Amino acid sequence: MILAHAHHGTAGDPDLAGLVAAAACAPAVAAYAAAAARLRRRGDAWSRWRDASFASGGTALGWAAAGPLPGGPFTAHVVQHLIVGMAAPLLFVLARPLTLVLRVLPPGAGRRGLLTLAHSPGVSLLLFPPLAALIDIGGLWLLHRTGLFAAVRHLPWPHALVQAHVLAAGLLFTFSVTQLDPVRRRWSPALRGATLLGAGAAHAVLAKSLYATAPPGTAFTAADLRTGAQVMYYGGDLVEVALAVVLAGSWYAATGRAWARRHRAGPRAGRGTAVAAPREATRHTGTAGRPVGAVPPNGLRR
Repeated sequence: MILAHAHHGTAGDPDLAGLVAAAACAPAVAAYAAAAARLRRRGDAWSRWRDASFASGGTALGWAAAGPLPGGPFTAHVVQHLIVGMAAPLLFVLARPLTLVLRVLPPGAGRRGLLTLAHSPGVSLLLFPPLAALIDIGGLWLLHRTGLFAAVRHLPWPHALVQAHVLAAGLLFTFSVTQLDPVRRRWSPALRGATLLGAGAAHAVLAKSLYATAPPGTAFTAADLRTGAQVMYYGGDLVEVALAVVLAGSWYAATGRAWARRHRAGPRAGRGTAVAAPREATRHTGTAGRPVGAVPPNGLRR
């Protein structure tokens, strides 16, 4: 889905590229809903909260692409950035689309090919959290602290390509931090948490720099510039806190499952050892043909 929302005159006026991007969101949401319904028809569990999350992400993208955005030109641009690069990627990742596709696809070449791609060394490298953060936050710094923003903001299709990168980089970073879908290598929560903190700090510094100085080659009003910078600062914090909650929740759930497995295995291992020792030590049979010291079938010793 390519997004564009170049501002010609009145802030928030949609252009052709934005309308095309908005129209592309509906089929994606419909395809997700159809795949989830197929799972449920065959008796598989699939949370409806994930359906709602994906639909919310698609709706937000459609609004960012073609809907009226609040504020002046720069504030509207920042709102679009928060939706395209941060909020929508989080909503999409929470919906676990890769897991859904893998469960819907029948065994065969298509499913094996998707798994091979997801577990390939190149994808694993891109999902290394610090690299994903560099691609995401580094792209935002390049856009706002060079002449790139001024060069593309009034050109619908180049602007659309920039926004497509913002969306892809946001998805990559969000996926690398949460790791909710199956991947080849799962990085530690400590590394992902530290990366999230570093990316959040870099995003906050960028917002503060924009509060003081406009992107090169632009001439926004002081009020619009400061409002946009504040929206970037506080809005980014909200999404980053949500990411931290998802990360902490997944870590807590994984730790709980591991503890439960150990807890279940412990008593079984203990019983097996206690019973095996007497059998190894006494191979002669006693009354009723049972080994001496063995436990009767009913579990009670005579």
